[in-house]
Amino acid sequence: MTAEDYLTGQVLLIDKPLHWTSFQVVNKLRWEIRRAFNIKKIKVGHAGTLDPLATGLLVICTGKMTKKIDSFQAQIKEYTGTFVLGSTTPSYDLETDVDQTFPTDHITENLIQNATSQFIGEISQCPPVFSALKKDGKRLYEFARAGEEVDIPSRQVHISEFEITRIDGVEVDFRVVCSKGTYIRSLANDFGKALHSGAHLSVLRRTKIGDFDVENGISVEDFIKSLPSE
Repeated sequence: MTAEDYLTGQVLLIDKPLHWTSFQVVNKLRWEIRRAFNIKKIKVGHAGTLDPLATGLLVICTGKMTKKIDSFQAQIKEYTGTFVLGSTTPSYDLETDVDQTFPTDHITENLIQNATSQFIGEISQCPPVFSALKKDGKRLYEFARAGEEVDIPSRQVHISEFEITRIDGVEVDFRVVCSKGTYIRSLANDFGKALHSGAHLSVLRRTKIGDFDVENGISVEDFIKSLPSE
């Protein structure tokens, strides 16, 4: 592709690596496109944040296609991942250490499978305090890291599919299809409560946004290799 192609607008499907923020991916791609084509300025944005500990599909828009970001963000999303039963963390994932443990001896495969039905359809969900949502001009994670209590209003989200794909001891693999704004970390925490135990998220991968599939995505490294070299 040419500089004009990127300026006119492209949709890039990137498979985000573990530990990278979505912002870091956008910055890296913007810098590499500018370097490769000697462009002084180009708009680059993503259609939906992934946590650093998540991998998978980032829809990246360049140039005039950034105007489509809101419509891409609004589309349904699919995730796969793993819940760990019997323990919770303040962030609901592995960003923070386990703070509580719970019994799991009573949890059967039937109980796990049946619990999914509680989360199908329109549900009320409270976002994690360790999140980038803003309250009173501050990110929620800023309150959390400072040890400050903060009231977080619940929100309505929609889960159309919730499938358990593997159960191995306290590890439970899943596939979820859900609306914009759904926090899979919160789903993990709520799922643990539904089992009269606890749970946190240990693995998360976004596989689809609307018709975009991570199977058609490329790594950051492969994208850079596709650009003209100096």
